[in-house]
Amino acid sequence: MSDWRDVMAQLVRDRERALLGYAYLVCGDRVVAQDLVQDALVRTFSRPRPGLTSLKAEAYVRRAITTVYVDGYRREQRWRRVSHLFRPAESGPDPLAGVEAGADVIEALSTLTPRERACVVLRYFDDLTVPAIAQHLGLAPGSVKRYLHDGLGRLELLLGPVEDARGDETADVMRRQTKGD
Repeated sequence: MSDWRDVMAQLVRDRERALLGYAYLVCGDRVVAQDLVQDALVRTFSRPRPGLTSLKAEAYVRRAITTVYVDGYRREQRWRRVSHLFRPAESGPDPLAGVEAGADVIEALSTLTPRERACVVLRYFDDLTVPAIAQHLGLAPGSVKRYLHDGLGRLELLLGPVEDARGDETADVMRRQTKGD
């Protein structure tokens, strides 16, 4: 599998559903998730990467998904600050009113800032450590800890005490573990 086309075809064939699920956790919208995966595949396979395996390619694509999402959010925020200069203010229906959230968790994740959301997803859904998240997002470990702390606090307000997969630890314990990483 030395040809990049073969690696990409295998990745899409074998891991497309997992990548779409991951992107959906990051952004909370099915259509945006599909776009994120598409953009991430283009970024990953647009330049030669010698010795690229499907496992390494998936890691590149997952990182590109979070990067594309955060970059898009930044771009949108910059545009919102200057868009009033180009057109009159619109007083129409909320464009996000039709977006459905499949679960309370997805709705709660949507209240987080993009960096908080990316950090929470990488920590608790991807099971990465704080240093790994910092490297993944290009942030300082202290910033990651702050985003995790703030994100978990906001999630607890909406969902109640958060328990880990075993069901025996509350979010306070997770917060202490996060601070200790």
